[in-house]
Amino acid sequence: MSKFDANTIITMKEIVREGDPILREVTKEVPIPLTEEDRGTLIAMMQYLKNSQDPATAKKYGLRPGVGLSANQIGLNKRMFAAYFTNEKGEPQEHYVINPKIISHSVGVIFLRDGEGCLSVDRDVKGYVPRYERIKVKAYNLDGEEVILRFKGVPSIIMQHEIDHLNGIIFYDRIDKNDPFKVPENSVMENF
Repeated sequence: MSKFDANTIITMKEIVREGDPILREVTKEVPIPLTEEDRGTLIAMMQYLKNSQDPATAKKYGLRPGVGLSANQIGLNKRMFAAYFTNEKGEPQEHYVINPKIISHSVGVIFLRDGEGCLSVDRDVKGYVPRYERIKVKAYNLDGEEVILRFKGVPSIIMQHEIDHLNGIIFYDRIDKNDPFKVPENSVMENF
Protein backbone atom coordinates (compact mmCIF):
# COMPACT_ATOMS: atom_id res chain seq x y z
CA MET A 1 0.00 0.00 0.00
CA SER A 2 1.11 3.54 -0.76
CA LYS A 3 1.36 5.97 2.10
CA PHE A 4 -0.70 8.44 0.04
CA ASP A 5 -4.36 8.57 -0.90
CA ALA A 6 -6.78 11.26 -2.08
CA ASN A 7 -7.23 12.49 1.52
CA THR A 8 -3.52 12.71 2.36
CA ILE A 9 -2.20 16.18 3.06
CA ILE A 10 1.32 16.19 1.66
CA THR A 11 3.66 18.60 3.46
CA MET A 12 7.32 19.49 3.04
CA LYS A 13 8.33 16.55 5.25
CA GLU A 14 7.17 14.16 2.50
CA ILE A 15 9.19 15.96 -0.20
CA VAL A 16 12.41 14.09 -1.04
CA ARG A 17 15.48 16.36 -1.10
CA GLU A 18 18.45 16.43 -3.46
CA GLY A 19 20.96 13.75 -2.63
CA ASP A 20 18.27 11.06 -2.36
CA PRO A 21 19.03 8.45 -5.06
CA ILE A 22 15.38 8.24 -6.21
CA LEU A 23 15.71 11.71 -7.76
CA ARG A 24 18.40 10.35 -10.09
CA GLU A 25 16.50 7.26 -11.24
CA VAL A 26 14.56 6.99 -14.48
CA THR A 27 11.06 6.28 -13.19
CA LYS A 28 9.00 3.22 -14.09
CA GLU A 29 5.95 3.37 -16.38
CA VAL A 30 2.63 3.39 -14.56
CA PRO A 31 0.12 0.67 -15.53
CA ILE A 32 -3.02 1.95 -17.27
CA PRO A 33 -5.81 2.00 -16.22
CA LEU A 34 -4.64 3.61 -13.00
CA THR A 35 -5.03 1.77 -9.74
CA GLU A 36 -7.06 3.55 -7.06
CA GLU A 37 -3.79 3.94 -5.18
CA ASP A 38 -2.05 5.77 -8.07
CA ARG A 39 -5.15 7.88 -8.70
CA GLY A 40 -5.33 8.86 -5.02
CA THR A 41 -1.62 9.69 -4.94
CA LEU A 42 -1.99 12.02 -7.94
CA ILE A 43 -4.97 13.75 -6.33
CA ALA A 44 -2.93 14.26 -3.12
CA MET A 45 -0.05 15.66 -5.20
CA MET A 46 -2.40 18.13 -6.91
CA GLN A 47 -3.80 19.15 -3.54
CA TYR A 48 -0.25 19.90 -2.32
CA LEU A 49 0.20 22.29 -5.28
CA LYS A 50 -3.12 24.02 -4.64
CA ASN A 51 -2.43 24.26 -0.89
CA SER A 52 1.08 25.60 -1.55
CA GLN A 53 -0.28 28.40 -3.73
CA ASP A 54 -2.86 29.50 -1.15
CA PRO A 55 -1.06 31.88 1.26
CA ALA A 56 -3.12 30.95 4.36
CA THR A 57 -2.87 27.17 3.81
CA ALA A 58 0.81 27.38 2.85
CA LYS A 59 1.55 29.27 6.07
CA LYS A 60 -0.53 26.85 8.18
CA TYR A 61 1.37 23.78 6.90
CA GLY A 62 4.75 25.46 6.19
CA LEU A 63 4.59 24.71 2.45
CA ARG A 64 6.91 26.08 -0.21
CA PRO A 65 4.93 27.15 -3.27
CA GLY A 66 5.09 24.77 -6.21
CA VAL A 67 3.60 24.49 -9.70
CA GLY A 68 4.61 20.88 -10.34
CA LEU A 69 5.26 17.76 -8.29
CA SER A 70 6.54 14.44 -9.62
CA ALA A 71 6.00 11.07 -7.93
CA ASN A 72 9.71 10.54 -7.26
CA GLN A 73 9.73 13.83 -5.31
CA ILE A 74 7.52 12.06 -2.75
CA GLY A 75 9.61 8.90 -2.86
CA LEU A 76 7.66 6.88 -5.45
CA ASN A 77 9.34 5.36 -8.50
CA LYS A 78 6.40 6.09 -10.81
CA ARG A 79 6.31 7.95 -14.11
CA MET A 80 3.64 10.51 -13.21
CA PHE A 81 3.27 14.08 -11.99
CA ALA A 82 0.76 16.79 -11.21
CA ALA A 83 1.01 20.41 -12.40
CA TYR A 84 -1.09 23.40 -11.39
CA PHE A 85 -0.52 26.87 -12.83
CA THR A 86 -2.27 29.70 -14.64
CA ASN A 87 -2.03 30.08 -18.41
CA GLU A 88 -1.34 33.31 -20.35
CA LYS A 89 -5.00 34.33 -19.86
CA GLY A 90 -4.76 33.87 -16.09
CA GLU A 91 -6.95 30.74 -16.12
CA PRO A 92 -6.03 27.90 -13.75
CA GLN A 93 -4.66 24.80 -15.47
CA GLU A 94 -4.74 21.44 -13.72
CA HIS A 95 -2.79 18.57 -15.29
CA TYR A 96 -2.41 14.99 -14.11
CA VAL A 97 0.27 13.56 -16.39
CA ILE A 98 1.06 9.84 -16.57
CA ASN A 99 3.81 8.21 -18.70
CA PRO A 100 4.58 11.41 -20.65
CA LYS A 101 6.68 11.54 -23.82
CA ILE A 102 7.67 14.74 -25.63
CA ILE A 103 6.73 13.91 -29.23
CA SER A 104 7.71 17.23 -30.81
CA HIS A 105 9.27 20.54 -29.82
CA SER A 106 10.18 23.94 -31.22
CA VAL A 107 13.61 24.97 -32.41
CA GLY A 108 13.20 28.09 -30.30
CA VAL A 109 14.41 28.05 -26.71
CA ILE A 110 13.05 29.79 -23.64
CA PHE A 111 14.35 30.38 -20.12
CA LEU A 112 13.29 32.14 -16.94
CA ARG A 113 15.11 35.38 -16.19
CA ASP A 114 15.35 34.51 -12.48
CA GLY A 115 16.20 30.83 -13.10
CA GLU A 116 14.25 27.81 -11.89
CA GLY A 117 13.67 26.43 -8.42
CA CYS A 118 12.56 23.07 -7.13
CA LEU A 119 10.76 21.74 -4.05
CA SER A 120 13.50 19.10 -3.73
CA VAL A 121 16.32 21.68 -3.80
CA ASP A 122 16.66 23.74 -0.60
CA ARG A 123 19.21 26.16 -2.00
CA ASP A 124 19.21 28.94 -4.56
CA VAL A 125 20.91 27.83 -7.79
CA LYS A 126 21.71 30.73 -10.14
CA GLY A 127 21.78 30.38 -13.91
CA TYR A 128 19.64 30.09 -17.02
CA VAL A 129 17.94 26.75 -17.73
CA PRO A 130 17.30 26.44 -21.48
CA ARG A 131 14.01 24.76 -22.41
CA TYR A 132 12.06 24.32 -25.64
CA GLU A 133 9.67 27.23 -26.18
CA ARG A 134 6.90 24.89 -27.35
CA ILE A 135 6.35 21.19 -26.76
CA LYS A 136 3.79 18.57 -27.65
CA VAL A 137 3.41 15.77 -25.09
CA LYS A 138 1.69 12.39 -25.41
CA ALA A 139 0.54 11.07 -22.04
CA TYR A 140 -2.35 9.55 -20.12
CA ASN A 141 -4.69 11.58 -17.93
CA LEU A 142 -6.31 10.74 -14.59
CA ASP A 143 -9.06 8.79 -16.39
CA GLY A 144 -6.52 6.62 -18.23
CA GLU A 145 -7.21 8.30 -21.58
CA GLU A 146 -4.34 8.94 -23.96
CA VAL A 147 -4.06 12.68 -24.60
CA ILE A 148 -1.91 15.02 -26.67
CA LEU A 149 -1.04 18.19 -24.76
CA ARG A 150 0.51 21.34 -26.23
CA PHE A 151 2.37 23.90 -24.14
CA LYS A 152 4.21 27.13 -24.85
CA GLY A 153 6.02 29.68 -22.72
CA VAL A 154 6.12 29.19 -18.96
CA PRO A 155 3.75 26.14 -19.02
CA SER A 156 6.22 24.49 -21.44
CA ILE A 157 9.04 25.15 -18.94
CA ILE A 158 6.99 23.65 -16.08
CA MET A 159 6.20 20.49 -18.06
CA GLN A 160 9.82 19.98 -19.13
CA HIS A 161 11.01 20.49 -15.54
CA GLU A 162 8.65 17.72 -14.33
CA ILE A 163 9.42 15.35 -17.23
CA ASP A 164 13.11 15.84 -16.41
CA HIS A 165 12.38 14.70 -12.84
CA LEU A 166 10.89 11.49 -14.22
CA ASN A 167 14.14 10.96 -16.14
CA GLY A 168 16.39 11.54 -13.12
CA ILE A 169 17.40 15.05 -14.23
CA ILE A 170 17.38 18.06 -11.89
CA PHE A 171 17.01 21.55 -13.40
CA TYR A 172 20.56 22.66 -12.54
CA ASP A 173 21.96 19.82 -14.68
CA ARG A 174 20.92 21.97 -17.67
CA ILE A 175 22.73 25.15 -16.54
CA ASP A 176 25.96 25.84 -18.46
CA LYS A 177 28.64 25.07 -15.84
CA ASN A 178 31.22 27.41 -17.43
CA ASP A 179 28.83 30.32 -18.03
CA PRO A 180 25.61 30.00 -15.96
CA PHE A 181 24.13 33.19 -17.46
CA LYS A 182 24.98 32.42 -21.07
CA VAL A 183 21.96 33.35 -23.16
CA PRO A 184 21.02 30.29 -25.26
CA GLU A 185 20.78 30.65 -29.06
CA ASN A 186 17.28 31.18 -30.53
CA SER A 187 15.99 32.06 -27.07
CA VAL A 188 13.32 34.16 -25.41
CA MET A 189 13.52 35.23 -21.76
CA GLU A 190 10.35 34.86 -19.63
CA ASN A 191 9.35 36.24 -16.26
CA PHE A 192 7.55 34.00 -13.79
